[in-house]
Amino acid sequence: MEKSSGVSHVSVYKIISLIVLIILGFLFLFPLYWIVTGAFKPAADVLSTTPIWFPREWVLDNFAKLFSMRSAPLFEIGSLTGPTVPGAIRWLVNTVFMAVAALLLTCITASMAGYALAKKRFIGRGVLFGLVICAMALPKQVILIPLIREMSTLSMYDTIWAVILPTVGWPFGVFLMRQFSEGIPGEMLEAAKIDGASEARIFTQIVFPMIRPGVGALAIFTFINSWNDYFLQLIMLTSNSNLTISLGIATMQAENSTDYGLIMAGATLAAIPIIAIFIAFQKYFTQGITMGAVKG
Repeated sequence: MEKSSGVSHVSVYKIISLIVLIILGFLFLFPLYWIVTGAFKPAADVLSTTPIWFPREWVLDNFAKLFSMRSAPLFEIGSLTGPTVPGAIRWLVNTVFMAVAALLLTCITASMAGYALAKKRFIGRGVLFGLVICAMALPKQVILIPLIREMSTLSMYDTIWAVILPTVGWPFGVFLMRQFSEGIPGEMLEAAKIDGASEARIFTQIVFPMIRPGVGALAIFTFINSWNDYFLQLIMLTSNSNLTISLGIATMQAENSTDYGLIMAGATLAAIPIIAIFIAFQKYFTQGITMGAVKG
């Protein structure tokens, strides 16, 4: 009797958990569903006071408007200029380049810094790590003026690099990589040194493979953080050809009052790379969260 009671209890718990997860999943996915379907609705259906849950007619008017309102060169490298494309395409290219560059640079620098803080012994290590922790609690608005002056001095203001470089030194990334590097056996590193391995070889062939799940998790966090950092983009970028997709849609909205169909079309376009990067790194993200939970 006790055994059957335990089985019944577990079954009820699983059923309740499944119901709660389904409800939460629906709540999280519904805004995305509403944006995507709204991008394909006629203007009258988008502005209808009675919600239209599923498009009665699938149209591309919102995307046509999105791709026809402005134009810009696809790329500008010095005096070399690419072909003229719709502004939304240029903004999307800018945003993808910004997020990918921030992802790569942050993962490289944070993994190196985290490894050094975890496994290297040097004077001021504790103070340096304490500064990293303090920087995590520092609002971005506090350092906004110094950032603007720094980018202006480096002649990078109103360029994509003005948004990328402040993201590279992300304190959370250093903290996360330091926590993962703590789990690396010191004996393994000492054995590699005895065998004559250089620091570069130890990091690339021993350390990096062991912290790869953490790097995957950091890659997703960095990509999303950089992609959604509207405030920094708004302050640093002004030229039409340098705007990101979120800024571009905001300027188009200001010019055309509140066109919700246009906004939803832009949001749908902007969501595609985020979904793709999450799917690509999902395995490492899950492993990173699991390992972090086990360590805690």
